Amino acid sequence: MKPCKLPDQCSSLAEVRLEIDRIDRSIIAALGERRHYVMAALKFKPSISQVAAPERVAAMIETRRTWADEERINPDVVEKVYRALVDYFTAEEQAHWSEPKR
Repeated sequence: MKPCKLPDQCSSLAEVRLEIDRIDRSIIAALGERRHYVMAALKFKPSISQVAAPERVAAMIETRRTWADEERINPDVVEKVYRALVDYFTAEEQAHWSEPKR
């Protein structure tokens, strides 16, 4: 989604908030898209024991920390966000394995 106004073009707090809401909506849409891929990964994980992938999580977190630093965002904050996401998506995957199979 393209910005309606760049930050320095906003002439009121209402315009800034409108842009923040637009960005947040696109972040949430991206999280929904990410969830679809997480759930698609289940077909490559034949058992619940393969849901948690600590090596993958560690590498992913390190990459996200680097990306955060490149964007001048505190890497510790980004790590907390991604650890929360990983916990949530891992629980979603585990729930899939807990469902009765038909």
